[in-house]
Amino acid sequence: MPVEIVSRKSKKSLPVYLVRPGELEAAGLPPSATAWAKAAGFSGDAGRALLVPGENGALAGALFGHGDGMLALGALARTLPEGDWHFAAQPADPDLAALALQLGGYVFTRYGKKPGRELRFALPEGADAARVERLAAGTMLARDLVNTPTSDMGPEALEKAVRGLARAHKATVSVVKGDDLLKKNFPMIHAVGRASAEAPRLIDLAWGPKGAPKVTLVGKGVCFDTGGLDIKPASGMLLMKKDMGGAANVLGLASMIMASGLKVRLRVLIPAVENSISANAFRPGDVLTSRKGVTVEIGNTDAEGRLVLADALALADEETPDLLIDMATLTGAARVALGPDLVPFYTHDDTLAGDLAAASHAVEDPLWRMPLWRPYEAKLSSKVADMNNVTADAFAGSVTAALFLGRFVAKARSWAHFDIFAWNPADRPHGLAGGEAQAIRALEKVISSRFG
Repeated sequence: MPVEIVSRKSKKSLPVYLVRPGELEAAGLPPSATAWAKAAGFSGDAGRALLVPGENGALAGALFGHGDGMLALGALARTLPEGDWHFAAQPADPDLAALALQLGGYVFTRYGKKPGRELRFALPEGADAARVERLAAGTMLARDLVNTPTSDMGPEALEKAVRGLARAHKATVSVVKGDDLLKKNFPMIHAVGRASAEAPRLIDLAWGPKGAPKVTLVGKGVCFDTGGLDIKPASGMLLMKKDMGGAANVLGLASMIMASGLKVRLRVLIPAVENSISANAFRPGDVLTSRKGVTVEIGNTDAEGRLVLADALALADEETPDLLIDMATLTGAARVALGPDLVPFYTHDDTLAGDLAAASHAVEDPLWRMPLWRPYEAKLSSKVADMNNVTADAFAGSVTAALFLGRFVAKARSWAHFDIFAWNPADRPHGLAGGEAQAIRALEKVISSRFG
């Protein structure tokens, strides 16, 4: 890891002074550093760093313009020279400050990219080192999985990743694969994935005491999405390696939960498929019978994620979990509405929505509640089946997708759906362009608070 958080500062550790924009005089800097900043035209502009020289040209420290948000400190991981560093004063949120440094130093190195400079940063006073470590590890797991191309992250490789995580935490894994999906009544997972060279499968991880509160996570594991027979244009496939971002994110969240030893009965369900094109691909106009018995007319084969999620959600719902969460890179409509950074979520549970909103603010993990607007359910009507998998118009695509999924959840005490992007389109202070973990730190906070 390019940024190592150490328990205490060393004798050679250099200070980083956080300067609010326009508040240079109030930053508590040594007079020499203040004079240097003025000479260099540094006034604390957000995100700007300035190295401070000492005697004989040696480095004496650094100034960093710090606006709103602790995660902005992640930029330090890519701007400070190698060596030992510490914050000159305690940050407002020590945990987030330490986490930002680790996330900002992340580099995807599987295919030979250099990890970059190595920094050792003293743990800020008051920070919980174990918590920071598990949040960083879960986030980086999600990023690594999303960043890996489908050539190395198809359904079989995704299953291996789940098994690896399970071994690390003494969890159990069972898998229903190929034609066994039909025997075990997962017909829509089978239909979506049957055209691929790799067999579709439902991956089922379980961990924790059986009598504990049940927390179930369902993640969309479409390892690549051509769109099926309703094929995407070439430009629309460029990022489709990330269509398993829902699976990657629930695995990151599961990692955080298991590492914390939380007293829950955790279940993770991942329908892992490729939406491919072959002679046996499912077709527009087909009618599929779901695990729940609801029949679904296929209006578009590129709306496949909701189909595999529906079978997995129906299974999850059968054991009446206390909390049921699903995460998916489900609709472009969510990005049109809220952009790549802000994650829409849907729930009938007002208490859960309030808890998520508070957690989102506290841990700087952006979320926004969207409505499960019942009148739009009529848009999913079909003349030949119980429902269609798409609407006939282009309106409210994220809302109607959530309503579709809601048809398969009846018993869960609380349910929420997250329509994530799982990707940074450009470099950000706490993460380079590429795969991203979204909503899982806010969810971890809520789950820890409820069941800790």
